[in-house]
Amino acid sequence: MQDTMIFREIPLQRPNTPMLDRIGSPADIRQLPADQLTQVARELRSFLLWSVGTTGGHFGAGLGVLELTVALHYVFNTPEDRLVWDVGHQAYPHKILTGRREQMGSIRRKNGLAGFPKRTESPYDTFGVGHSSTSISAALGMAIASNQQGLKRKSIAVIGDGAMTAGMAFEALNHAGHLKADMLVILNDNDMSISRNVGGLSNYFAKLLSSRTYHQMRDSSKKVLEIAPGLRELAKKTEEHFKGMIAPGTLFEELGFNYIGPIDGHDLPLLVETLENIRELSGPQFLHIVTTKGKGFAPAEADPIGYHAINKIEPLAATTASSANPTPVKAGPAAPKYANVFGQWLCDAAAADERVMGITPAMCEGSDLLAFAERFPERYFDVAIAEQHAVTLAAGMACDGAKPVVAIYSTFLQRGYDQLIHDVAIQNLDVLFAIDRAGLVGEDGPTHAGAFDISYLRCIPNMVLMTPSDENETRQLLHTGLVHEGPAAVRYPRGSGSGVEIDPLLHTLPMGKGRVVRERKSASGRIAILNFGTLLPRALQAAQALDATVADMRFVKPLDEDLIRQLAEQHDLLVTLEENAIAGGAGSAVCEWLNQEEIIMPVLQLGLPDKFVDHGSRDQLLEECGLDAATIERSITGRVQRLVSRPGKAAQSF
Repeated sequence: MQDTMIFREIPLQRPNTPMLDRIGSPADIRQLPADQLTQVARELRSFLLWSVGTTGGHFGAGLGVLELTVALHYVFNTPEDRLVWDVGHQAYPHKILTGRREQMGSIRRKNGLAGFPKRTESPYDTFGVGHSSTSISAALGMAIASNQQGLKRKSIAVIGDGAMTAGMAFEALNHAGHLKADMLVILNDNDMSISRNVGGLSNYFAKLLSSRTYHQMRDSSKKVLEIAPGLRELAKKTEEHFKGMIAPGTLFEELGFNYIGPIDGHDLPLLVETLENIRELSGPQFLHIVTTKGKGFAPAEADPIGYHAINKIEPLAATTASSANPTPVKAGPAAPKYANVFGQWLCDAAAADERVMGITPAMCEGSDLLAFAERFPERYFDVAIAEQHAVTLAAGMACDGAKPVVAIYSTFLQRGYDQLIHDVAIQNLDVLFAIDRAGLVGEDGPTHAGAFDISYLRCIPNMVLMTPSDENETRQLLHTGLVHEGPAAVRYPRGSGSGVEIDPLLHTLPMGKGRVVRERKSASGRIAILNFGTLLPRALQAAQALDATVADMRFVKPLDEDLIRQLAEQHDLLVTLEENAIAGGAGSAVCEWLNQEEIIMPVLQLGLPDKFVDHGSRDQLLEECGLDAATIERSITGRVQRLVSRPGKAAQSF
């Protein structure tokens, strides 16, 4: 049975958790009698609420798998048995139970715990994740490796129903069934999107289908019927029909899995009993559990999308804390963000042109498509977590006269790269990519950083690539990309901009043309900064101290070659600035063009280094990468000093 205790407020003080405090690792859980696990789960939920309330972070998913987390660590011999979480939003309870409880206050902060499972952080984090639908492939790989080494360890993948919509998950299921791999896939169905077949009867059959007795009878029957292939096939179909009547698992059975479920994912005793039965089975097993996102916290159960993540709760004054009614602060500041600029532009564009379509791979809220979906439901397409499909769907629309706009995070467009080249660019189709989360993303870390899109987009023929420097430039360049005939992309960062005034009108900006936003004040100013993107305010601040010229380049492709030539002729050092990997980035494009034109002059390329940048606040990470104003200035000054110290024409110029 489920624990009926429901929290209605997030604790402002660390809760009393005597049993949880005795758990330093999952081995301690396995020493407990099963009837104490419900109390462990209750204390874990209380601690999780308080912990996330003090730090902010992902919230609802962890509450939804809390009982499952306890049961998995109780039944399986982790970390020897491999537990792979899909995406990783739900891994906070796992971190608490695996020796990191006292470090939870540092989660998502610089030098603190990561917000996702991370192999270098703990041996219990068997696979690094952040993107969806990878868990089954990874767990299958572990099962194959274990088998080759003659080991008997178990491999378990926990995947949500949203992640299960991706093709990669089914590719892995198909392969695992073919290999008859010894692994367990747990489908965490928290949206009732697959089945509503939950209740006492369903739980009864789940126990039955996972029991050793049932499988012994099943295996014995197979042996008996081996002498009569026709009867064996009839028995197989009868079993599938029987399961199909009581459970929605026929599809997984056809893929070669032994389907069990659906069962109540918050009934801890039932979970333990079912997992103990499954642990004794060999071959590919599939357990379907149904959970509630935000389980055990009433506001999150009522609004699972709004409570997917929360900001930290600011401490109240001591005189009022005891009487206050604490309210968790939902994620998202009130000020307009770049995503809001995009959302408003898409509505305006759709109102002006009935051919405009909006496509998102399950990022409706994050990409701010809610208003568009409400105003233009017939032109709104949420394709679920299926980035490859999103890109080719847009290509198909463009073939027949529509104007598709694919709203996608930079890091997720990586998953649709082949489709972008093969299905869109080669055919020069009229698809606009609105690339959100370009550059560093702060607390979500390297799995969600958009560090490579300039590099991987500018090398594609037919592609137009734009890097707006503020909110209004974003709006106008989105419009420019929409009216352009052919594939185009506009990249913009997470969060809010500098607060510039946004022109409600839509203007088509000249293709491939930048603008000079600061002229040097004296003839001695020999430095020109070529800025690509929203680091422009930092470039201007550094330029003020150095008396440098600053150009807002707007386009990475096509480059404003006339402007680069002009700046090269009038200055002695070009500095390129971008929030993308230096390797293959916008600065590289400038260097390639200078080389092509046989223009020899010093170029300093500033951008993201050749490493994965860990989590932290965006300002901290920009400083770490040398992209804050002060470090930009120091880097340029250092380059000038080195040029001056060298003999030659460049030194004479300074």
